[in-house]
Amino acid sequence: MISSIQQILANDFDGFFLISGPCAIESEEITFETAQSIKNICNYLEIPFVFKASFKKANRTKMSSFVSIGEDKALKILRGIKDELDIAITTDVHECIDIEKIKGWLDIIQIPAFLSRQTELICAAAKVGVPVNIKKGQFMSAESMSYAAEKVKSTGNNSIFFTERGNSFGYQDLVVDFRNIPRMSDYCNAVIMDCTHSTQRPNNKNGVTGGNPDEVENIAKAALAVGAKGLFIETHPSPSSALSDGANMLPLNKLEPMLARLKRLSTKIDEIYGKNH
Repeated sequence: MISSIQQILANDFDGFFLISGPCAIESEEITFETAQSIKNICNYLEIPFVFKASFKKANRTKMSSFVSIGEDKALKILRGIKDELDIAITTDVHECIDIEKIKGWLDIIQIPAFLSRQTELICAAAKVGVPVNIKKGQFMSAESMSYAAEKVKSTGNNSIFFTERGNSFGYQDLVVDFRNIPRMSDYCNAVIMDCTHSTQRPNNKNGVTGGNPDEVENIAKAALAVGAKGLFIETHPSPSSALSDGANMLPLNKLEPMLARLKRLSTKIDEIYGKNH
């Protein structure tokens, strides 16, 4: 499965690739259960797969919100997923010091949407030499992401992914402008659609972000139709008990049938428009 990174960069696969996992590392049991389940599904459906889970959640609204089970403990679990299950791994970094902790074994470094303009962080991530996935800020246009690509390329790293996750629509909603996907594809190796975070309802009065996972599949279908090459879907065995972003995560038992439908759809889209549409 780890070789799928090179497949993804070269667009050497049919359909789409998947970045998936729970929002955050909560325990070894939940992390391994989720990773193994997604791997089994993706092997069966022949979908390139990269496992994602955050080792810490640095940008929380409330002081009391879950941040981490402990950075070293979480990173050990994440490294275990890579080594024991033979799965490519990504996680997000918030400070340059985070990059030192994952250098040498992480397959893709993710830059969170709120930090998509942080020049020092992006350049430090790019210098590691692995692909950098920059999530487009909720406040940014597709065209403005060209400058994020320039920052990565300034280090000699040309392996760039952009992730669309919607734009702020008032104070408590997001809206996806699907025109951003083909527009951003001019500046990166592939555009990924974040199908779960784009359903969020941020800035609730209780300080906890809401969401609607029933919208995930529709967003994925639309994104594939306009050229997204990757889907980012956070999933959890029991979202209602998750410690972070449970309101928008897809229940794990719904992932396989949804991916099967999306794989069939992507095959038809490729037949009509061509693989590189």
